[in-house]
Amino acid sequence: MTEFNQSDSSRYVAAKIIGQWLDEGDFPDRLLSSADIKDRAFVMEMVYGIARWRRLLDGIIAILSSRQPDAQLRPYLLVGMYQIFKMGSVATHAAVYETVEAAKKGGLDYAAGFLNAVLRNALRKKEEIIKKIAQADLGTRESHPDILIRRWTDHFGLNKTKLLCKNNNKRPQVVLHIDTTKTSMEAFKQKLIDANIKFSLHPFSSDSFLELSHGVRVPDVPGFSEGLFSVQDPSTGVAVDLLDPQPGESVLDACAAPGGKMALIAGRMKDTGLLLAMDLHEERLQVVRDNVKRLNLSSVKVLQGDAGNGRQSDVDGHTEFDKILIDVPCTNTGVIRRRPDARWRFSEDRLDHLIKTQWAILCSMSRFVKQGGLLVYSTCSIEPEEGKLLIKHWLKKENPFELEKEIELFPPEAGTDGVYAVALRKNKKA
Repeated sequence: MTEFNQSDSSRYVAAKIIGQWLDEGDFPDRLLSSADIKDRAFVMEMVYGIARWRRLLDGIIAILSSRQPDAQLRPYLLVGMYQIFKMGSVATHAAVYETVEAAKKGGLDYAAGFLNAVLRNALRKKEEIIKKIAQADLGTRESHPDILIRRWTDHFGLNKTKLLCKNNNKRPQVVLHIDTTKTSMEAFKQKLIDANIKFSLHPFSSDSFLELSHGVRVPDVPGFSEGLFSVQDPSTGVAVDLLDPQPGESVLDACAAPGGKMALIAGRMKDTGLLLAMDLHEERLQVVRDNVKRLNLSSVKVLQGDAGNGRQSDVDGHTEFDKILIDVPCTNTGVIRRRPDARWRFSEDRLDHLIKTQWAILCSMSRFVKQGGLLVYSTCSIEPEEGKLLIKHWLKKENPFELEKEIELFPPEAGTDGVYAVALRKNKKA
């Protein structure tokens, strides 16, 4: 990871992060979170925006230049084009001059003249290029890979696919879930009003979720240190609603990181009984521990374990639980609005690999559900193979479970992230 100084310009920082993402496939959000940078909001806007509009921006570069830019220059071209075509608030002279200066700092003096010429040409031909974009195919126009356009058109039809693509390209709001066991919604709203923080109730679940206006830092929100809220989309509550955890029960959150659903479950259980928060990756569990500490939860035990192996040692020696939630790793096609780079990671091979992982976790964790207990399977993918089709196939394998209820959320219609969740009751003899 490139080390940055506070004197580094925002364009330079954004280009270096984009370059590392393109070269090594690192997650942009992780690169941003680990970087000590000034003008963080501006850098985030460029990084996430370029991840979102990469295909469109590459198409614009191809229109303006007959030669393919080398790997070192491409990030600076993307930074410049994003400012020109997607950041109307940025002065045109700054978009060109500051981006060229950033490239020079990055050791690309040899390409400064070329970069300057291409960006100035983009300014001259901007209206002409916008008209060309309007006539392009859906994948180019809305900056999505053709494989997802084809799949979604087959599954949802062309009109819903267009809506989905447009929805994916919207800047997401920061959504808070208010812990109403610690404060009332009215009291929390008053705290925001007193702090002059603008917000709106989330239409999907206005009794406990609200959206913050852009530009508000979460640690600055009243009640952060007291654990009065957690940051999460209302769609996270769907699986928890199906799980219906009760005070005093034993519950396993088998794929817990980063801990959003864990926080909701603990609230429903009134921080009593046993809640085991498990995840495969130790580095991701630190976020869970931080949440447990901030929310002051005493009933939660955090541990590393492999949900796909089904060893008793992975679940802290327990033989059975009243309820188990498995929020499985997936292709993230339901959360592309929040993770714009996920669209470029999708492939049939990756989908097949994840389906095998999901199947293994489902088989493994189902053995730890007590007779009459509940297993909830959840995924933030909207691909049928990771949701409805997988569960249908699994239930045919004579598992001692019956489908109790399933829910699907389609982002443009629900106004939330995309989710598939199903409650499976262990009613049959194992």
